[in-house]
Amino acid sequence: MNKFLEQALLFDFYGELLTDHQKEIYEQFALEDLSLSEIAEMKGISRQGVHDLVKRCQKTLEGYEMKLHLVEKFLSVKEKVSKIDDALAEWECEKNDPEEMVKRIRKIADAIIEEL
Repeated sequence: MNKFLEQALLFDFYGELLTDHQKEIYEQFALEDLSLSEIAEMKGISRQGVHDLVKRCQKTLEGYEMKLHLVEKFLSVKEKVSKIDDALAEWECEKNDPEEMVKRIRKIADAIIEEL
C-alpha cells in the first residue's frame, strides 16, 4: 500500500483521537499535501515544530493501528468482498452451478465474519 493511502486510512480511522490542533496540521500535511513550510507559515510556528508534530501524529496513529488493527481488518474485508464480486461476475459469464457459487460465497462470508 502506498504511503499516502496508508496515512489517509490511518487518519480516517483514528484521526478523531488526535487533538484538534494535531488533526488540523496532520490533515493539511497528509491529505491536503501542504508542505511543512506552508503549514508553518499559516500557523505561525516553526517548520521544525510542524515536522515534529506530524511525526508524533504518525507514530500515534500507527500505535493505534498496532493495538486495534482496524485498518488491517477493513482492508481484509474489502479484499474478501471484492472476491465475492469477482466470483459473481465469473458466475454470470459462465452460468456455473448455483450451489457451487453459494458455497464459494458462504466460505468467503464465513472468513469475513471470523475476522470481525
